[in-house]
Amino acid sequence: MDSDNSGHSPGFWSRLGHFFGHDPEESLEQAIIEARADGEVAADQEEMLLAILRFNNIQVQDTMTPRADIDCVPDDATLSEVAAAVMSSGHSRLPVYRDNRDNIVGVVHAKDLLACLNDTASLNNPVSGIMREAFFVPETKTLPSLLQEFRLRKQHIAVALDEYGGTSGLVSLEDVLEEIFGDIEDEHDKPAKDTITDLGNNVYEMSARVYLEDLAEVGPEITSEDVDTIGGYLSMEFGHVPAIGESMTIDGWTFTVLDADKKHVKRLRMTKAEDTGEKPAA
Repeated sequence: MDSDNSGHSPGFWSRLGHFFGHDPEESLEQAIIEARADGEVAADQEEMLLAILRFNNIQVQDTMTPRADIDCVPDDATLSEVAAAVMSSGHSRLPVYRDNRDNIVGVVHAKDLLACLNDTASLNNPVSGIMREAFFVPETKTLPSLLQEFRLRKQHIAVALDEYGGTSGLVSLEDVLEEIFGDIEDEHDKPAKDTITDLGNNVYEMSARVYLEDLAEVGPEITSEDVDTIGGYLSMEFGHVPAIGESMTIDGWTFTVLDADKKHVKRLRMTKAEDTGEKPAA
């Protein structure tokens, strides 16, 4: 298939041309979907392009970490206790609350703790002495607007507030970028090798973050130049993040999603295809 220097075929650009020429029979989103179906753009390219198109309509409440799941510390916690919380959570910034999580009063940065490590006496001081001012946004704020404020304020996290002024959740710069680029893994996200559980009779349950090379020890040998984990591979093949209950058969093994959110798959069940009554995908 002939292509220009951009890596996209003329057919894809023709579709875009029709869209920008106000063709009433086709939208830009449909053009991208059809281009993927015709093999003119790769699955990961389609996913990113569609994510960019939908980005303007996503609100903070759609991507934030809910209040109940926020890692945070009370304002009277000692610096020693906060340092332990930072190491346990893997976060470089933690919200600080007073009395309850509805009353976030600041944010503590891990790098601010470093200056106190050489002074053992200061480790008993409360975190309120070094915390920084928190950045608050309404949960209905759109992500493009939030991204702009993150850039202007040089902030990386924001506390989302509900209509009554209570803490609704926490949103980070990483959360915003993941809406476009997909799950961004760091050293704290590294999957463990022992997260595959053998349930017997060719049935396994596993974290979706299991490496493809580790999966090959008990299941299909899957290789990819684009992703490292089985969850990432399934999302790429589906063309979207599969929901709970969705399944796909690969090389005689059926993968069924047990747990997932809108950003990534969390847990899977893997079963020999002949044991499920399903036929392998062509």
